[in-house]
Amino acid sequence: MFLTDEQQAILNGSKGETMAKVMKTLVMYGETFGADKMVPVTSEYNHLVTSFGLKMMGPVFDLMQQLIDGDALSQQKFSVDPRPVDKNVPANFLQNFIFNKIMYTRQESYEQQLKELGLMNEDAFTCACYLDQVGNTPKKGEILSWAESSAVVYANSVLGARCNRNSGIMDIMGSIAGFVPHFGLLTDEGRKATWIVKVDCKKKPEAQLLGSAIGMKVMEDVPFVTGMEKWLGTELNDENRAYLKDFGAATASNGAVGLYHIENLTPEAKELGASLVAPGAKVYIIDDAELERVKNNYPVVWKDKNAQPRLCFIGCPHLSLQQLIDWTEKVEEGLKASGNKQVLIPTVFTTAPAVKKEFEQTEYAARLKATGVILSYICPLMYMNNPLAGKMPVITCSNKLRTYTTARFYSEDDILVKITKGGK
Repeated sequence: MFLTDEQQAILNGSKGETMAKVMKTLVMYGETFGADKMVPVTSEYNHLVTSFGLKMMGPVFDLMQQLIDGDALSQQKFSVDPRPVDKNVPANFLQNFIFNKIMYTRQESYEQQLKELGLMNEDAFTCACYLDQVGNTPKKGEILSWAESSAVVYANSVLGARCNRNSGIMDIMGSIAGFVPHFGLLTDEGRKATWIVKVDCKKKPEAQLLGSAIGMKVMEDVPFVTGMEKWLGTELNDENRAYLKDFGAATASNGAVGLYHIENLTPEAKELGASLVAPGAKVYIIDDAELERVKNNYPVVWKDKNAQPRLCFIGCPHLSLQQLIDWTEKVEEGLKASGNKQVLIPTVFTTAPAVKKEFEQTEYAARLKATGVILSYICPLMYMNNPLAGKMPVITCSNKLRTYTTARFYSEDDILVKITKGGK
C-alpha cells in the first residue's frame, strides 16, 4: 500500500509511539482488504459504535486510555451509539441489578473517556446521528470513518457519502489519524451494483420487511432497487428518508449491505442511473408473496411461542421526529377504535436525545404520554442483552432488533393492534 511521506513519517514515529500504533493498525487493516493507499477523512464529524460501558470490555477502555494518555485524540468531534440503560424503561429489581451492578458498570467512566477523546455533546448518543436535530449529517462525496452498520448504509446510500463497513475501534482510529484505507465502498468500482432488485408489489412494502428480504438475498453486495417510484417518488423528503433509514438498517443487519441504490431516488442512482449496475448483475424479483414468505420464515425463539408479550420496542434504529408524530397519532387512533385509554402492553419508543427534546416541545409529547407509551433514548439491543430481559417475550417491528435478540417481529399494523387492542 502506498503511503505519503507524511503517513510514512507517522508510521515511523514522528508524532509519537501512540500515533505510530494508530497508523500501523490502519495500514494492517488496509492491507487485509487490498487497499492501494490512504485517503483523508473529509467529514466534519465522526460517529463511534462503541457507546456502552460493558464491564467485559476492559481492553477497549484500556485502549481508549492509552490514546488519551498518548495525546492521540480524534481530529473530529464525534457522535456515538445510544446509551444502554434508561431508568424510565420498564425493568424489575433483578434486571436493574444486572444492568447497573454487573453489565454496564463502566458506563460513567467510559463516557468521561469519550468526552476527552472528542464527543460532540451530551445529546450525541444515537444510532441515527444523521438526523437534523443531532447535527452529524455528512455531505455527498465526503469520506467517513464510521462503523455503526445502520448509519454507514444510510450515509452511503441516502447521503452519497463514502464509508466502508468498518469494525468498532477502527472508526476512532481513522478519525485520530485523519486517514482511512482506500478500498471497497470508497472506490467507484466498489459502489457499483451487482444485483438488480425488481420490486413488484401491489401495496407499499414495509421498509423493515423489504430491507430484510434484500439483505438476506444479496448479503454484502450492492443492490440496485427498481419499482419503488410509485410509492417513494423521485425526491428525498422527510417521509422517504425515514423509510430508507429503516429499510437500510434491515439490509445491513439481515445481510451485510453497506450501500444500496434506489432507482431515480438516491443521489448516485439519480446522477448515474443504470450505469451503476455492473455487467452480469444478478436479478431478484420481490412481490407480496415473497415478502410474506420471508416474514413467515423468521424463527420464533421464545420458550413459550404463545406467550403474552410483556414489552414492545419501536425505534431501532432511532425514530425521526416525524415518525414520533405519526406513531403518536396511530396509537391514539388505535386506542380510540378499541375503546382503551392506554396501551395494553408496556411500549417504548426510542429516539435520539436531541429529537426527544424537540418532540417534547410539541403538543404531541403530552398526547403520547397520555397513551402510556414511554419515550426513551435507550438502545433496545443493549437492553435485550440483559439475560433476564432476553428471556422476556418482547415484540418489535424492527428487523434489526429481531435479528440480534430474542425479540419477535411483527408488521407495524400488527404491532399497533397488539398494543392498542390486545391479543397474542
